[in-house]
Amino acid sequence: MSFTYNKENLFAEFDVAKQKDIKMSKKKDQFAKENDKFDNRIQFFKDHIELKKTNPHYYSGLDINFEKLLEAWSSTSPIDFFYNTVFGMSYAEKMRISEIELAEKKATEGLGV
Repeated sequence: MSFTYNKENLFAEFDVAKQKDIKMSKKKDQFAKENDKFDNRIQFFKDHIELKKTNPHYYSGLDINFEKLLEAWSSTSPIDFFYNTVFGMSYAEKMRISEIELAEKKATEGLGV
Protein backbone atom coordinates (compact mmCIF):
# COMPACT_ATOMS: atom_id res chain seq x y z
CA MET A 1 0.00 0.00 0.00
CA SER A 2 1.36 3.40 -1.00
CA PHE A 3 1.06 6.61 0.98
CA THR A 4 -1.19 9.32 -0.46
CA TYR A 5 -1.86 12.80 0.87
CA ASN A 6 -5.41 14.04 1.26
CA LYS A 7 -6.75 17.47 2.21
CA GLU A 8 -7.12 16.52 5.86
CA ASN A 9 -3.52 15.48 6.46
CA LEU A 10 -2.19 18.46 4.48
CA PHE A 11 -4.35 20.81 6.57
CA ALA A 12 -3.10 19.09 9.74
CA GLU A 13 0.55 19.49 8.66
CA PHE A 14 -0.07 23.12 7.72
CA ASP A 15 -1.66 23.75 11.12
CA VAL A 16 1.44 22.35 12.86
CA ALA A 17 3.59 24.78 10.85
CA LYS A 18 1.18 27.63 11.64
CA GLN A 19 1.25 26.90 15.38
CA LYS A 20 5.07 26.94 15.31
CA ASP A 21 4.98 30.34 13.59
CA ILE A 22 2.50 31.65 16.17
CA LYS A 23 4.81 30.53 19.01
CA MET A 24 7.67 32.48 17.40
CA SER A 25 5.64 35.71 17.36
CA LYS A 26 6.01 38.37 20.02
CA LYS A 27 2.68 40.01 19.10
CA LYS A 28 -0.12 40.20 21.66
CA ASP A 29 -3.42 39.32 19.95
CA GLN A 30 -4.14 36.12 18.04
CA PHE A 31 -4.78 37.76 14.65
CA ALA A 32 -1.47 39.63 14.83
CA LYS A 33 0.37 36.47 15.90
CA GLU A 34 -1.08 34.51 12.98
CA ASN A 35 0.05 37.22 10.55
CA ASP A 36 3.50 37.96 11.96
CA LYS A 37 5.88 35.06 11.27
CA PHE A 38 5.66 32.66 8.31
CA ASP A 39 8.96 30.74 8.36
CA ASN A 40 7.47 27.32 9.10
CA ARG A 41 4.59 27.77 6.67
CA ILE A 42 7.03 28.81 3.93
CA GLN A 43 9.14 25.73 4.67
CA PHE A 44 5.99 23.58 4.54
CA PHE A 45 5.37 24.69 0.95
CA LYS A 46 9.03 24.30 -0.05
CA ASP A 47 9.06 20.77 1.33
CA HIS A 48 5.88 19.83 -0.52
CA ILE A 49 7.15 21.32 -3.79
CA GLU A 50 10.23 19.08 -3.57
CA LEU A 51 8.28 16.04 -2.42
CA LYS A 52 5.77 16.46 -5.23
CA LYS A 53 8.64 16.54 -7.75
CA THR A 54 10.15 13.31 -6.45
CA ASN A 55 6.92 11.50 -5.50
CA PRO A 56 4.00 12.91 -7.50
CA HIS A 57 1.89 9.85 -6.69
CA TYR A 58 1.67 11.07 -3.08
CA TYR A 59 -0.55 13.88 -4.36
CA SER A 60 -2.81 11.98 -6.74
CA GLY A 61 -6.35 13.30 -6.57
CA LEU A 62 -5.21 16.67 -5.20
CA ASP A 63 -5.01 19.85 -7.23
CA ILE A 64 -2.83 22.12 -5.11
CA ASN A 65 -0.47 24.71 -6.55
CA PHE A 66 2.27 24.72 -3.91
CA GLU A 67 4.37 27.13 -6.00
CA LYS A 68 1.63 29.77 -5.99
CA LEU A 69 1.03 29.25 -2.27
CA LEU A 70 4.76 29.62 -1.63
CA GLU A 71 4.69 32.87 -3.60
CA ALA A 72 1.78 34.12 -1.49
CA TRP A 73 3.27 33.16 1.88
CA SER A 74 6.70 34.54 0.88
CA SER A 75 5.24 37.96 0.05
CA THR A 76 5.56 40.88 2.47
CA SER A 77 1.92 40.49 3.47
CA PRO A 78 0.35 37.13 2.65
CA ILE A 79 -3.08 38.33 3.77
CA ASP A 80 -2.89 41.24 1.31
CA PHE A 81 -1.65 38.88 -1.42
CA PHE A 82 -4.73 36.67 -0.95
CA TYR A 83 -7.14 39.61 -0.74
CA ASN A 84 -5.62 41.22 -3.84
CA THR A 85 -5.95 37.93 -5.72
CA VAL A 86 -9.59 37.40 -4.74
CA PHE A 87 -11.00 40.92 -4.28
CA GLY A 88 -8.49 43.11 -6.12
CA MET A 89 -7.75 45.12 -2.96
CA SER A 90 -5.79 44.87 0.27
CA TYR A 91 -7.19 43.38 3.47
CA ALA A 92 -7.49 46.86 5.03
CA GLU A 93 -9.37 48.19 2.00
CA LYS A 94 -11.78 45.23 2.03
CA MET A 95 -12.42 45.59 5.78
CA ARG A 96 -13.11 49.32 5.38
CA ILE A 97 -15.61 48.68 2.58
CA SER A 98 -17.29 46.01 4.73
CA GLU A 99 -17.54 48.48 7.63
CA ILE A 100 -19.11 51.12 5.38
CA GLU A 101 -21.59 48.60 3.94
CA LEU A 102 -22.55 47.44 7.43
CA ALA A 103 -23.05 51.04 8.61
CA GLU A 104 -25.20 51.78 5.54
CA LYS A 105 -27.26 48.65 6.15
CA LYS A 106 -27.81 49.58 9.79
CA ALA A 107 -28.80 53.11 8.80
CA THR A 108 -31.32 51.97 6.17
CA GLU A 109 -32.81 49.38 8.50
CA GLY A 110 -33.05 51.90 11.33
CA LEU A 111 -30.71 49.95 13.60
CA GLY A 112 -28.45 52.89 14.36
CA VAL A 113 -24.72 53.00 13.80
